[in-house]
Amino acid sequence: MSLLAGCGGVGTREQIIVNGSTTILPIAELAAKGFEERHEGASVLVSGMGSSAGIEAVSAGTAHIGTSSRDLKPEEESLRLTDVPIAFDGIAVIVNPANPVDALTVAQLRDIFSGRVTNWRELGGEDRGIDLVNRDEASGTREAFKKIVMGEEAAFDRSAVVLPGTGQVRDVVSRSPGAIGYISLGFVPPRFTNTTVKAVTVDGVVPSEESVTSREYPIARALHFFTNGEPNGLTKAFIDYVLSDEVQQGVVVDAGFVPVTERGGE
Repeated sequence: MSLLAGCGGVGTREQIIVNGSTTILPIAELAAKGFEERHEGASVLVSGMGSSAGIEAVSAGTAHIGTSSRDLKPEEESLRLTDVPIAFDGIAVIVNPANPVDALTVAQLRDIFSGRVTNWRELGGEDRGIDLVNRDEASGTREAFKKIVMGEEAAFDRSAVVLPGTGQVRDVVSRSPGAIGYISLGFVPPRFTNTTVKAVTVDGVVPSEESVTSREYPIARALHFFTNGEPNGLTKAFIDYVLSDEVQQGVVVDAGFVPVTERGGE
């Protein structure tokens, strides 16, 4: 049964289901709380199952909004989803703070994550093996990293540790001297934990909100809300709220992302 038919109903508690990217989860959760406070009787259920799961859910009618930290794949273009960019994000490459290496290039990252380079000594670091930490195939962050860094030239090393969420990647890298992974820029600071990781420069550019806004940082992507057809009713009201200055300059900035208006909606 499609849930979309219930959106915008009258006389009952109205509910929106938002499912998808774990990267977008902090924005969606905080925006949902603010929206519910302003819309008596409205309920926004938010979950993070990964970008692919969100796109699948909204196309199947089991969610009103599918959130994604990657663009649609070619095979998903036929789903005729409506794309609403809601923020921009940099993908930070993180290593353990004890690792003396603090600068890498996109070409070096391609060699590292494809398994061509396996020791930090080859990158100016210590004689220590590189422990790859990757995301699972449902991750939008993995898809964006693959598209920007790996391209058509290289495949991910299959020996890498594969983890389901941003928090797990961050935790493993913070505890493993030889580890390297990649996470959303907004998750680099220790917001909800006392562990630390170090974000390296990429092609000489520090990953930051400023370098993402100026388009200097090479590993950046849009964050999306997808709806099945044009949004209406309560779904549209929620999207409009997320795009409002209140959320863009508040929740989006506080979470470490770049407001969609600051890059002209791209």
